[in-house]
Amino acid sequence: MLRKFVGNRVETCLNGAAVFLNRHNISPNTLTLTGLAVNGIGAYCYYRGFVVTAGIVILAAGLFDMLDGAVARAGNQTSEWGGVFDSVVDRYSDFLILGGILAYFSKQGDFGMTLLLLIIICGTFLVSYVRARAELAIPECAVGIMERPERILLLAAGSIFGFFHAALWLLAIATHVTALHRIFHTRNVLKALQHPPEKS
Repeated sequence: MLRKFVGNRVETCLNGAAVFLNRHNISPNTLTLTGLAVNGIGAYCYYRGFVVTAGIVILAAGLFDMLDGAVARAGNQTSEWGGVFDSVVDRYSDFLILGGILAYFSKQGDFGMTLLLLIIICGTFLVSYVRARAELAIPECAVGIMERPERILLLAAGSIFGFFHAALWLLAIATHVTALHRIFHTRNVLKALQHPPEKS
């Protein structure tokens, strides 16, 4: 959904940076792992309670997440393995970030927010899992309002602009809404494939 709003301007900037990085032999996997490391720093900042700093850090990590694919395309290095590697590392990044926040609330003895983080972690991983599982049966299942870029932007904005708790509640709801949306979308597509409309 986010790609529809950012349009060609961001793509143009990314492509320019990707060409520069490719000329200096920076590989897509290097950028992917760098993003993971930066997210680890963000997770530690959340754990220590430096919420604003953490929001800025995970935004910076998101830049690496966008650049790795652009560099792969610029250097003609796209591959099935690269896509798998990127997706797996993204899941580790998600776990680090949310785990850092969970650890912070647990340290504070806030049972309610700790429980909320468990709900968010469950929803976050279900969004990815449902898509991966669904696309074994249907061509595509990219529907929903809360894919990874949206989740990172919401969390970062909440961290930086002072609505951190509200952002977490929105994540808890929207991730599960997205997972359910993908489940019902998959069911409807499969029904349509099994029972195509009759031609008049």
